[in-house]
Amino acid sequence: MLNPDFNFSPKIFTSGIELKASRDGFGEGLVLAGEKNKNIVVLCADVTESIRMHHFKNRFPERFIELGIAEQNMAGVAAGLAATGKIPVFGSYAVFSPGRNWEQIRTSICHNKQKAIIIGSHTGLNVGPDGASHQALEDIALMRALPNMSVMVPADALEARKAILAAIDYPGSVYLRLAREKSPVFTSEESSFAIEKSSVLWLPKEDEKIKYSGIAIFVSGFLVYKALEAAKELEKEGISIAVINNSAIKPLDKDLILEWAKKSKVIITLEEHQIAGGMGSTIAEFLSENYPILIHFMGINDTFGESGEAEELIEKYGLGKEAIKQTVKQILNPKS
Repeated sequence: MLNPDFNFSPKIFTSGIELKASRDGFGEGLVLAGEKNKNIVVLCADVTESIRMHHFKNRFPERFIELGIAEQNMAGVAAGLAATGKIPVFGSYAVFSPGRNWEQIRTSICHNKQKAIIIGSHTGLNVGPDGASHQALEDIALMRALPNMSVMVPADALEARKAILAAIDYPGSVYLRLAREKSPVFTSEESSFAIEKSSVLWLPKEDEKIKYSGIAIFVSGFLVYKALEAAKELEKEGISIAVINNSAIKPLDKDLILEWAKKSKVIITLEEHQIAGGMGSTIAEFLSENYPILIHFMGINDTFGESGEAEELIEKYGLGKEAIKQTVKQILNPKS
């Protein structure tokens, strides 16, 4: 059942639910942040409208810098601005930032402990027709390995709007991972959000007909709503699971992860990213030392993506609603 302590959109699971990309929520939040803080400077690498930075550009042209297709230079300029007391927000498609300018982020920003907010848009398979060259499936691994860098993956457009506002006030650098494709906006204005916190969205239902299966799914970003849909349908079939929106990749919400590991027999991690080095790896690293438990990893398994419609690719790579349901059933009945 939906967690009664979390404020969901009243239109969740209905045909009237709003569809909006997380990059759109980010763009709206960036303007709000700019209105509150005059030290924010935004930099982009020739994809201003694509990653929704044009809203800030139109509102605050004197605080916007177009660097062109020069992502490495963009990171260097951002580091210089941070050193003068500005708060740089810079971004591109994630395959180019942090994909192309990782060394400059590492050395000029992280090593020098400069505060910057890095936006990686168009991540995961949902980039669709752009294909493998533009589907960032490795960016979490790249960024979480860096000292002095936090990593957040908003679950919908409203969380993305809240995330950029929270990142501005956060004491260190933050990487925000955004999606191009529209997805359901299932949270609400009142939903809680913090850089270092994840949230329980679906609670196991326990009554005389339905018992908790002992499975908790930790999921992030574009796939969170699909996990909720799967949980709802599984409950109708008499299978109860837990769903946690693990938006906080680094630092992890360790207390919440440990709590649900202790309540569960098996954990599933679900992400639109390489299994190696991603969210699931982060959780496994923590639990291996604190509460060893069987973990089933759902993600991209050591391969690149390909061109196709977003939903087709999500299904082909085994990350959609039906794949989630089938994985839960296979765990419960391994011989079936």
